[in-house]
Parts: sequence; C-alpha cells; structure tokens
Amino acid sequence: MSRPRIVIVGAGFAGYRAARTLSRAARGRADVTLLNPTDYFLYLPLLPQVAAGILEARRVTVSLSGTLRDVRLVLGEAGHVDLDARTVHYTDPEGGTGTLAYDRLVLAAGSVNKLLPIPGVAEHAHGFRGLPEALYLRDHVTRQIELAASGDDPATCAARCTFVVVGAGYTGTEVAAQGQLLTDALVRKHPPRRGVRPRWLLLDLAGRVLPELDRRLSDTADRVLRGRGVEVRTGTSVKEATRDGVLLTDGEFVDTRTLVWCVGVRPDPLAESLGLPMERGRLLVEPTLRVPGRPEVFACGDAAAVPDLDEPGQYTPMTAQHAWRQGKVAGQNVAASLTGGELRSYRHKDLGFVVDLGGVQAAANPLGVPLSGPLAGAVTRGYHLAAMPGNRVRVAADWLLDAVLPRQAVQLGLVRSWSVPLDTASPELVRMPDASAGSQPGGEPAAKAPGGEPARERPRTAPAAHPAPGPVKRPDIPSEGDQ
Repeated sequence: MSRPRIVIVGAGFAGYRAARTLSRAARGRADVTLLNPTDYFLYLPLLPQVAAGILEARRVTVSLSGTLRDVRLVLGEAGHVDLDARTVHYTDPEGGTGTLAYDRLVLAAGSVNKLLPIPGVAEHAHGFRGLPEALYLRDHVTRQIELAASGDDPATCAARCTFVVVGAGYTGTEVAAQGQLLTDALVRKHPPRRGVRPRWLLLDLAGRVLPELDRRLSDTADRVLRGRGVEVRTGTSVKEATRDGVLLTDGEFVDTRTLVWCVGVRPDPLAESLGLPMERGRLLVEPTLRVPGRPEVFACGDAAAVPDLDEPGQYTPMTAQHAWRQGKVAGQNVAASLTGGELRSYRHKDLGFVVDLGGVQAAANPLGVPLSGPLAGAVTRGYHLAAMPGNRVRVAADWLLDAVLPRQAVQLGLVRSWSVPLDTASPELVRMPDASAGSQPGGEPAAKAPGGEPARERPRTAPAAHPAPGPVKRPDIPSEGDQ
C-alpha cells in the first residue's frame, strides 16, 4: 500500500513549522512535499536590520533542505489548486509547470503587501515583505545620501534626504527606527552640502504608533523615535504620491524620493482563488485548522481565518507568532488525521511582544512585564535568537561586528526599482525582464518592451473594504502585457 502524500504550500512561519512538525511526526510513514518559490525560510522580524546594513541577507534565511529531514522540497509557485482532483498546479523558477497530487493539503501561502486605492502609490512606493525589497531599500537609501552629498541644488538634496514611511505598525516602526540610524551613519561619511540633514517621517491614520500593542509599548516607541528626530505623524497618511514627493492628507506636500509602504498585509490571492468561504480574504477554517467540507485540506497562517477561542466571534490576527504556533498544530492534526487520532483545536496564550528600535533601544513586554531601553534591547535580541530555527551564531556574530565596526556604506546594485513593484503576488522574488525585450544602457529594460512577468499569475484582489488599484504602467519598467 502506498504511503499517504502530504503537500504543504508555502514555507513561511506557518508552512515551515508544519513541515518540521510533520517530518518528525510522520517518521517515514508519509511522503511530505513542501512547495515554495525559494529554497529558504525567511525570518521576517529581522528584515529591517538587513535594510539597515546590520545583518547580511543570508543571516535571516534558513535552508529548507538543510533543516527539514525527510521533506521533499519543490521549487515553484502554486497557481491553481484543484480540490476535486486533489492536485496542486505550480510554475517552477524557469517557467516550467508541474502538478503535485495529495492526500492531505496544508495551505500556508502567507500574505503580500496590502494595497489601497491611493493615486500614485502603486507606481512610486515600495513594500517590505521580502529580501529583494530590503536589499533594494538599503541600496536606495545609500544612493540618495551619496547623491545628496555631491549635488548642488539645495532643494534636490533635501528631497533626497527625506524618507517617508507609511504605516506605524511593527514593520513601519522598525524600518523608520533602523533607517534613521543608518542615514545618520551615512552622513558622517558623506555629509550633504549646505548642512542638509536626513529627515524621516512615520505616518499612520491611527492615533499612535504600534496601535495593535499595549499602550506602554507604544509610548516607549514613540518617545525613542521622536528623541532621535523622527517625525511621527498620527492621524495622517498619503493622499497622493508622485515622482517628486507625496501629498499628505493634511494638505502638506513633502518633497521626497523615498516612499516605503508598510500599511499592512493581505492574504495571498491563492486562498481566494479556491472558491471556498472566506473572511476578509482569508480562508475560513475550523478551530482544528481543517477547512469545513474538505476534511483533507488544512490551512494556517495569514491565509487562514482561525477562530479565536478566547474571543468568541473573532479571528486570530495575522502575526508571525500565531502563524508559527498554528503551523505546529496543523502538522500535528494532519498526522493525527492519517491515523484516526483526535484533532486538537488551536488555542493561544500571548507571551508578550518585542519591537526592535535600533541600537540598544527596544520596547518589550515579556510575560506582560513592560521593558524599555537596553534591557528591552537585550530581551528582544535574545528572543529573536531563540525563535530563529537556524543561523543563530552567524546572527550573533553580525550583531557583535556591528557594535565594534562601522557599517559598510556601499551599493551592491543587485535589485532595481522596477524589479520590486508594490503590486506583486510574489514579494519574495524579483521581477525579471523578458530576455527578448532588449535593454537600455545600465541594465534597465526597454521602457516599451513587453516582459517582466511574475512567475505566476493569480487574481490580484484586496479585501473588499480596500480594493487594490488596477495594474499600472510605469515609465521605468516593462509594460505588463495582459496582467
């Protein structure tokens, strides 16, 4: 009798944990296949430190094949799931197609950048969901400071030294905190003319930074950011974005060349394409993470609307902590479903939160105890080292080197603006130009040439309350054909 086939789609926090749990629980009694666009698990919480030049990119990645025993890795992006035929159709990195048959399916496709119908944002903003975006932001910020140092026009220099971050949640707060420290270090080596200083703005329509967290954590982050000179603007967002700057909702126009979009995430469009009951773009599941009416399908992480058993009528938020814990439960329940065992409901208990504010500063409340300053910084870094499933020594070594050596202020030039569009279903991958499209000097694709298609085409839909703008044509990327 053939062994049962388990397919896991996605290797984020939920998918990776599910695969690791199943690799131990199955113990050779089932064939476990992991479908993912990359060969690594990305530890997202440390991504701002990659953009700030503290950590090298590979430090926040963990090899899938090197850490998941008895799990078959298939590189590709799921484009279609045939629930009746129990097959997953995917596209591999070179454009080929394939099909995976399953007896159990775990959907852990994760999330992508959340879009709002604001003019110009899709063209001029960049998100922060994957390594390509972090590497691009690091190069871009360095380039703006270097260009400002050699420029003659004061207004242009000031615009290049102005950085706008939209969204004061986890990601936006940490990007602004780390980015401000990075630009301060850069201007010491490349001081702009006429005394222009870097200017960081952190915007959010909410009444405070980190609105989803305890008020004391929010107040700590706000105090640290303002103390460094970051302009924290609550109740304010972007009304329109242009090539030369952004118009704010309070009527002010800010000259800038940098707009970082951190307003949140939306579930991967793959979940909605299944045609199953949804809750704001997330697949409705039972407390056991099983999809109603589809006993062979489980979902977890950002793609799943998991009932919060401690808050009746509510669903668990889309956070890494929940995804990580749900992945473990999903793996256990899939294994139990194969042997007739009892399925376990997902129930969580908050252990606290940590927010890295750069340097020795952080905000944390482990086990509900509010901390700030260097002690919170030590707790935060200790938490990340404990939570990472690999690379702990390398990460700690980079932190030590950053503490005693100056950062390298260089541009690698590996990721171009047009290759990391905001409107993408694949933030973990760079968009590549069509080889037949031709290119302009400097490696940029021809402006009117077709190409640059993402590896998969999924319906690009946002939650009903915030519909995503339609596809746009940018002057600095290939036209997008029939997207």
